[in-house]
Parts: sequence; structure tokens; C-alpha cells
Amino acid sequence: MTAAPPTTGVTVRTVHDVAGLAAVADHFSDVWRTPRTAPPYPAEVLHSLAHAGGAVHAVHAGERLAGASVAVLGPERGTYSLVAAAERGLGHRLKLAQRDWAVALGARTMRWTFDPLVGRNARFNLAKLGAVGTEYLVDFYGPMADGVNDGDESDRLTVTWDLTAPGGSYDAGREGPVLRTAPDGGPLVRRAGRHLWCRVPDDIVALRAGAPGLALAWRHAVREVFLDAFAGGFRATGMSRDGWYTLTRAEEAA
Repeated sequence: MTAAPPTTGVTVRTVHDVAGLAAVADHFSDVWRTPRTAPPYPAEVLHSLAHAGGAVHAVHAGERLAGASVAVLGPERGTYSLVAAAERGLGHRLKLAQRDWAVALGARTMRWTFDPLVGRNARFNLAKLGAVGTEYLVDFYGPMADGVNDGDESDRLTVTWDLTAPGGSYDAGREGPVLRTAPDGGPLVRRAGRHLWCRVPDDIVALRAGAPGLALAWRHAVREVFLDAFAGGFRATGMSRDGWYTLTRAEEAA
């Protein structure tokens, strides 16, 4: 969603009422381009998650619902964010509300997954929040039939967010020779010493819609890089503004 971020009248609250949860379900339908009769997170599921001790947060710009998230408690003083989606400029407020909720319960970390080919989400998660990519999941959900992921394989990157850590950095200077070529003919991988950089496409959602074969080629190319890197002890620690992941060996990533 690309609306300009509001500057006043923004509030974030937890949602418990039926009408509010139905509005959140509608919001998720709009984001994932599914019919409102078949939302990715139905209102009754959201109600059950909230009743079981999870949290549904909604961000409003004035009276308008502009974002929402869902999180549940996890093991070992951790929490798991099932979903979060907000208009531009409001995602940070939403995640901070999730963080405050989790910290109040004694949690130290929060985990979630996202599509590693969506560079703007990687920048938000790794650079803005300071989370770290810790696990690569191949075709995690299997085939998906929503209006965003349809026709692709649902690889996901798990990130772990230290709830007490500062944000990361957008500075991801790349060094070393090009080791692999991307499906568009440009560089895919660079490496220097114990650091690795991997590029993703500018807009994978648009690419899926306009050139699905090329989008799938990107999926497989980036998957191979990440699986090899994670097997070698790397973690995803940063993302540049022009679409390059920084991967760092685990002993250096702290």
C-alpha cells in the first residue's frame, strides 16, 4: 500500500471486539487481494487468537484503519508475529506496539517470516528494526492462491528480532568480485572475506504479474545462494536501499 504517511491523528490499539476484528480481516483481504468473503485471516480466527492470549493490533489514521498485526506467545520467552501489514510510514509504529506488548509479557525476542525477494520488507525488517535472518524455508506454505503470491513458490526467510536491540543500518557497501550472475544478467552475488552480498529484484510482485517465468528464475537463484550461505554459517544482517542483502557469518553477526 502506498498512501502517503499521515503525520497526525495516528493511534495504535489492541483489538478485541467483533466489529474491530472484522475490520482487520477485511484489511488483510485488501492487502493480499483476496475476496472479503475469503480473507487470509478470518475474523473468527483472529478472535480465537486474541482470546488465547495473543494480540491483534490495529493502527488508525484518524478514524480510518490503516494497518494491523497479529502476534502470539512463543516458547522460551519469545513471541511470534503471524502477520503485519500497514500503509507506508505506519509499519514501524505497528511493530513497536507489538514489541511493547511482548516485552510487557517478559518476552525477549520476536520471530516472523517474510518473502526474501520483497526488498522493501527486507529493508524494514533488517535495517529499520534490526532483526536478523536466521532460517531459510523452501516453499514454506506450498502453493498460494492470493493475488500477491499466486504462481510463485512460497519461500520464506525467518527473522529473529531482539526486542532490546537498536535498529540496523542501510549502509551495505559491497566488495569483492561477482561470483554469480542474476536472471536479469546483472550481478547476483559478491563476496569479500567472510561477508557475502546477494541482490534481489526491484519489485518481485510486479515481476510475478508481468513475467512469472523470470520471477521464478529469481526465486530459484536467490534460494540457492541463501541455502548455501546458511549452511556455511551465515545470517542475513542487512539490506541496502538498492536491493542487496548483506550476509555475515554467525560469529560476526552479533
